[in-house]
Amino acid sequence: MAASGTPVPADEAQSGPERPRRFGRTLTARAVAVSCAVALVSVLVTAVVAVPLAARSAERQAQEALAAQARLAAEALRNRLDRGRAADEERIVRQLRNQGIDAYLIRAGSPDRPGLPAELVDRIAGGRNFSGRRPVGGHPAMVEGRWLPGGNGIVLARPPTTGLWGDVAGLLWLPLLAGLAAGVVAGALLARRLARPIRHAATAAARLRSGDRAVRLPVEPPEEAADLAYALNELAAALALSEGRQREFLLSVSHELRTPLTAIRGYAEALADGVVGPEGAQRAGQTMLTEAEHLDRLIGDLLSLARLEAADFALEPAPVDLNQLTADAAQVWSARCAALGVVLRVEAPAGPTPVHTDPGRIRQVVDGLLENALRVVPPGGVIVLAVRPAGPGEPPGGVLQVRDAGPGLTDDDLAVAFERGALRQRYQGVRKVGSGLGLAIAAGLVRRLGGSITAGHAPEGGAAFTVWLPTQR
Repeated sequence: MAASGTPVPADEAQSGPERPRRFGRTLTARAVAVSCAVALVSVLVTAVVAVPLAARSAERQAQEALAAQARLAAEALRNRLDRGRAADEERIVRQLRNQGIDAYLIRAGSPDRPGLPAELVDRIAGGRNFSGRRPVGGHPAMVEGRWLPGGNGIVLARPPTTGLWGDVAGLLWLPLLAGLAAGVVAGALLARRLARPIRHAATAAARLRSGDRAVRLPVEPPEEAADLAYALNELAAALALSEGRQREFLLSVSHELRTPLTAIRGYAEALADGVVGPEGAQRAGQTMLTEAEHLDRLIGDLLSLARLEAADFALEPAPVDLNQLTADAAQVWSARCAALGVVLRVEAPAGPTPVHTDPGRIRQVVDGLLENALRVVPPGGVIVLAVRPAGPGEPPGGVLQVRDAGPGLTDDDLAVAFERGALRQRYQGVRKVGSGLGLAIAAGLVRRLGGSITAGHAPEGGAAFTVWLPTQR
């Protein structure tokens, strides 16, 4: 269904009392909160993953730099340690210490000062290099040791890299703040985009509630919003159609009520004014009685139609033989049909057709269908009252059918045959019509009895109404 009619503006206020809104419960606030939470979690997860990697990388680089320093120092001191502490040695050691690196010189297997682990000294003096961590001077340190000929060597030590987490935490607030800002912006834009169809739908629903049936929503993505727009547009169209039919039905019923009332009032005024003499009083009274009965039937139909939807609608289901029920109905209706030159034919199987239903209510359905058929069948035509058990492919039960040789119904008529007043509106002034309630009452009764009723084309040329009733409930 295309979006047509009056579009709903985004800023149109809803009718009726406005409910107080708390910001924390709005879609916008929740979308912003979720976006901020996602941004915060993303930054924290990135920090948890990246900081250890950065720490290991920094330590590795520091260890490699220390190893490079150790190689350079070993090359510079390779042939000088055996000569005693020369000025070059002092200068190299001083330069290293200025860089935060402790330098230990090993001569003939003995360090120049205490602090190195004995096993480390023995390893270097034994002609093996070392790279790793060891306690130096009672504190953990990164250590690089290089051996030199003659049991000599050099060991460089520096404290391990510290404060990296603090440095990262100090830098983390900026991306975290940027992520939160991006979350707020993204959440606000997303919420605005998602909430707009909902606001439009709420406004449209309020206008529908106030009686505006021309309102239509623009159909726009995402699909869920489009589905909501389609549903509300179809609801508005259905309400407009239903209310239109209701107005037409009320107009028809009011006209139907006014006709007998006019006749009764006219004759009553004539009698009151003495216009009708004694010789015409009986005829006037008979006319008034006929119109009163017509009015009573119409009011009874309206009450029955209203009561059908009530939960306390009285039903007395019992085992019923459809053959016997149709035989009883045919005995009553044969005389009425014959008086109008119409033939009533009964088609029933030899054996019983058992169903479980309310005999009084289903007889009311049969009488209503026969009355409708007799109204439209011309003299010389036929009405068929048929009964059969449910056939293959049908649920267990019995089938009752009323067919006629009248003008019949079109395919469009069949679609609305059981809607109150629909056929009366179409054929008033074209053929004889009733109040427009009979088929609606019949359909309501059959549904309440657990059965189904359908309308179709009869082989006799007119309409066929088929009622299925269950064998048990």
